[in-house]
Amino acid sequence: MERSKMAEAESLETAAEHERILREIESTDTACIGPTLRSVYDGEEHGRFMEKLETRIRNHDREIEKMCNFHYQGFVDSITELLKVRGEAQKLKNQVTDTNRKLQHEGKELVIAMEELKQCRLQQRNISATVDKLMLCLPVLEMYSKLRDQMKTKRHYPALKTLEHLEHTYLPQVSHYRFCKVMVDNIPKLREEIKDVSMSDLKDFLESIRKHSDKIGETAMKQAQQQRNLDNIVLQQPRIGSKRKSKKDAYTIFDTEIESTSPKSEQDSGILDVEDEEDDDEVPGAQDLVDFSPVYRCLHIYSVLGARETFENYYRKQRRKQARLVLQPPSNMHETLDGYRKYFNQIVGFFVVEDHILHTTQGLVNRAYIDELWEMALSKTIAALRTHSSYCSDPNLVLDLKNLIVLFADTLQVYGFPVNQLFDMLLEIRDQYSETLLKKWASIFRNILDSDNYSPIPVTSEEVYKKVVGQFPFQDIELEKQPFPKKFPFSEFVPKVYNQIKEFIYACLKFSEDLHLSSTEIDDMIRKSTNLLLTRTLSNSLQNVIKRKNIGLTELVQIIINTTHLEKSCKYLEEFITKITNVLPETVHTTKLYGTTTFKDARHAAEEEIYTNLNQKIDQFLQLADYDWMTGDLGNKASDYLVDLIAFLRSTFAVFTHLPGKVAQTACMSACKHLATSLMQLLLEAEVRQLTLGALQQFNLDVRECEQFARSGPVPGFQEDTLQLAFIDLRQLLDLFIQWDWSTYLADYGQPNCKYLRVNPVTALTLLEKMKDTSRKNNVFAQFRKNERDKQKLIDTVARQLRGLISSHHS
Repeated sequence: MERSKMAEAESLETAAEHERILREIESTDTACIGPTLRSVYDGEEHGRFMEKLETRIRNHDREIEKMCNFHYQGFVDSITELLKVRGEAQKLKNQVTDTNRKLQHEGKELVIAMEELKQCRLQQRNISATVDKLMLCLPVLEMYSKLRDQMKTKRHYPALKTLEHLEHTYLPQVSHYRFCKVMVDNIPKLREEIKDVSMSDLKDFLESIRKHSDKIGETAMKQAQQQRNLDNIVLQQPRIGSKRKSKKDAYTIFDTEIESTSPKSEQDSGILDVEDEEDDDEVPGAQDLVDFSPVYRCLHIYSVLGARETFENYYRKQRRKQARLVLQPPSNMHETLDGYRKYFNQIVGFFVVEDHILHTTQGLVNRAYIDELWEMALSKTIAALRTHSSYCSDPNLVLDLKNLIVLFADTLQVYGFPVNQLFDMLLEIRDQYSETLLKKWASIFRNILDSDNYSPIPVTSEEVYKKVVGQFPFQDIELEKQPFPKKFPFSEFVPKVYNQIKEFIYACLKFSEDLHLSSTEIDDMIRKSTNLLLTRTLSNSLQNVIKRKNIGLTELVQIIINTTHLEKSCKYLEEFITKITNVLPETVHTTKLYGTTTFKDARHAAEEEIYTNLNQKIDQFLQLADYDWMTGDLGNKASDYLVDLIAFLRSTFAVFTHLPGKVAQTACMSACKHLATSLMQLLLEAEVRQLTLGALQQFNLDVRECEQFARSGPVPGFQEDTLQLAFIDLRQLLDLFIQWDWSTYLADYGQPNCKYLRVNPVTALTLLEKMKDTSRKNNVFAQFRKNERDKQKLIDTVARQLRGLISSHHS
């Protein structure tokens, strides 16, 4: 049962599927029936489907047959009517053919006429179109011709405008023509040609500006000099105002200059020849000397061409190169002032041009670019000035250079450039100027001191007296009362040196002018420089004279007198500086002059030189001493060399009358001490191995001569017997040996009131040994004589006791 039900269900599904396929075949296009039939062959009921298909076909055939039978009579009637129409149609065809033949024959001439009319209309239309096209092309050709003419006459900026109109307005209307394509292709070349020509003009301008920067700078510095001239400021105020106005107007006529198409404005570049037009009183400005139109034209051309940035970079790059060339000083610039002037003129000319470009163009150069260039220029200029000014040894050239730098700074300051560093550098040059002044004045002082006769200045009339007093502040009531002829106590170098110090102060003051320094700063500068002059230059000059080998005592004495008067004049130098600077010496931080110290040091050096010179003279006389240490004769007069020495000392100390008392006394005491010491050394020197009592007696006469000289008071001011104390050591030693008072010496040794207090046991022993050797060698048979033996024993005993004193003293 179940199988029968399942079979029945499957047959129903198959029948339904076959029915669907048959409907699909009936309703589907034959081109797409393949998939449907394939589904039949894929199944297992192929036979049953074919049976159903045959049944369906038979059904459709029966329906077709029924329909044909129903419409058959109408079909026959239609065929009969169609046959009738066929005959009528043939007749109509014949009539139409005949009519067409007649029409063709009759319309042949009309067709020919119409063809001719057509050709005429076509020609007329072509002519009209041609005229229209030519009307469009003629402006293009005219503009191109105009462009060529402008290029030929070098009117490049108008040519560029024409090129723009041609490219953007006229050529697009006729762009399909071949000649227009040629023009379009040529436009970039024309632009490049305009760029190249304008750039060539700019290069000519830059080269001309580089060559004539010094002329522009010279003109600008002349204007600054005129403004600094206080006498002409009031007279030139209206004209200066008008000149500034004209400069401002020149900055505002930028567009007018560019649009100008005159041959001069289009072709000229660089420096205009204005020398013939220049008035004697008015100095032309930079805008009067330079035609800036090439820069303006080139700037506008590159702006229109969209290459403004390229132009700006090129201009700035070239000007930077020119700036480096301008800032490179010539190697011999330091030799003359003209070298510095030309160097400054070129720098000023460069920045005057850049300042003008800054104010007459928008963006070609800006303030940052100008400031950068100025910083570079300032550093290089200062470095160059430091280097080259260091070579200057002429203070006049340094002073002229300072004035030129001040004018240079004032000129650039007018154009808005900061110049404080230049004035700071001038303070450095001021120190160098002081050094060159010191070198110059060292030569002046040397010449004064070398040419001086080191003798008091004689005056024979009132006129000469007043002249000397006018040169040097000196007052002496006693000297004024004396009749003519009379003498000043100092020599000629005193007023000369004093006046040269004042000249030095004037020279220092000149450098401080126009440096914008306060009176206190100027006063401080002058005082410091003057102190250097006194403590270094003048002091060295005086020391060199004092240390000179061939200088005599007379010259040294005069130097001491001169420096004393110069020392007293220092207060007048203080007053002189106060007068020219208007700064009171009581002002806080005011530097004091060190002249007093300088002259004191020189005087002390001269005094020391006098002492040394005297000692050398004494030594020279002592070299003439010729003692016979073995003589047995007793002399009755002093040695000749010593008599001559004493005479020399007396004459020398007579010259010391004008010296301060202490100096003369010190010199005399120093000479006596040196003489006493030298005589003691002469007596005790190792070469004198033995001496006799007779030689000692002669030596005693010489010492008495020295003591006599000391008692005579060669220099006033000594207390009684003070000068004799210089020979006390010699006197006690000689008395001890001549009187042979050894018992007293040995008994009183070490006591404060000892008679032979100044006798050193070592000295006594040395001299005693010399006498002992003499006693032994003079008489071979001395040992056989009782007196001689006793004397020799006494000498040995004294020597032994002296050695005991010496050893006890050391212990």
